[in-house]
Amino acid sequence: MKILAVAFFLVCLSCGTPLNLDPIEQVMMSGHPAIMQVSHDPSYYEVQIIYTEIEKDSFGNSVFKDHTFRVDADTYFYPASTVKLPAAVLALEMADTRRTFNSNTNYTTKRDSLKHTIKDDVRQIFAVSDNEAYNRLYELLGRDTINNELMQKGISPVRISHRLSTSNANDSIRHSINFLVTEGDTLRQSVIWDTGIKKLSLKKQLKGKGFLRNDSLVKQPMDFSEKNYFPLQAQHELMKRIFYPESFTNKERFLLSEEHMDFLKEQMYKLPRNNGYSEKEYYDSYGKFFIYGDSKERIPASIKIYNKVGYAYGTLTDTAFIVDEDENIQFFLSATILVNKNGIFNDNVYEYDDIGIPFLAQLGRELYLYEHSKK
Repeated sequence: MKILAVAFFLVCLSCGTPLNLDPIEQVMMSGHPAIMQVSHDPSYYEVQIIYTEIEKDSFGNSVFKDHTFRVDADTYFYPASTVKLPAAVLALEMADTRRTFNSNTNYTTKRDSLKHTIKDDVRQIFAVSDNEAYNRLYELLGRDTINNELMQKGISPVRISHRLSTSNANDSIRHSINFLVTEGDTLRQSVIWDTGIKKLSLKKQLKGKGFLRNDSLVKQPMDFSEKNYFPLQAQHELMKRIFYPESFTNKERFLLSEEHMDFLKEQMYKLPRNNGYSEKEYYDSYGKFFIYGDSKERIPASIKIYNKVGYAYGTLTDTAFIVDEDENIQFFLSATILVNKNGIFNDNVYEYDDIGIPFLAQLGRELYLYEHSKK
């Protein structure tokens, strides 16, 4: 695939696209059908993109060169499962700072009597984006801890407010968690009350012309003011802190042990088949929108995409650190797009496969080719 991709890039160069444009502008003018159907009206699709080149200064230090397209933290989009990324990182960080339990300690919750560990939850979050694994970590951390920790590290604005796909999604009360420290010895995290959810006041938080509630159509825009809020810039900054912590102050870094940082990175790029899931059901690009999202072929071993995707209510989002070990290519890419032609939310009628994923896949390919051209 890489040989075909480079050949395609050379063809694009011959088309006369102005190469003095910003790299994202070049992509949006590439002429590829998957890009063209979005680039003619990016505001309609609520597209936001951040692409970061990683360069070296005269002292050999890594320097970020950011390129943005329509990025606006005041313009709301639903982040869906991308909120699982900070939950995973902060849960591992908590395990490093507690002496009474660790990431391998079994625990149970009021909602789930089965034994789980933080490591297993993180593994499931990245392998198949498991909602219940996230909900357990949310129960452990709580919205107050998540938001305060991110703010202290300079990742803002952010407002994580709820669990996912569960009847108690917005509840402020967090039920007890029992850590099975040793046989017959249980550490109990008591019931905790988080602060209530304050409504957002942003652009685009009222969306569409209607939504389904209990299979009935409500003919008014859907209100997202109490939903999770995780802007693209915040997602992108979080990714930078994971892979280039030396570029940030100690206060801005995640204080993970080397073991946990290595584990986190491994799970972020690991494919479902490498985690024991059926390749037929969970193909390589199941959770990888950039470059391979529109394909069910295997991803080459030399290419590692460390990422977290989210998709719900017609919004597709991916935040990633993309590495080609053979070609010595590394770059950050985050993007979001809304595909909801009928303007009805919660009806599961969205153009994910026709418009959204093809756009994100080609966006990744074009920027990979741009990186390759610099070689």
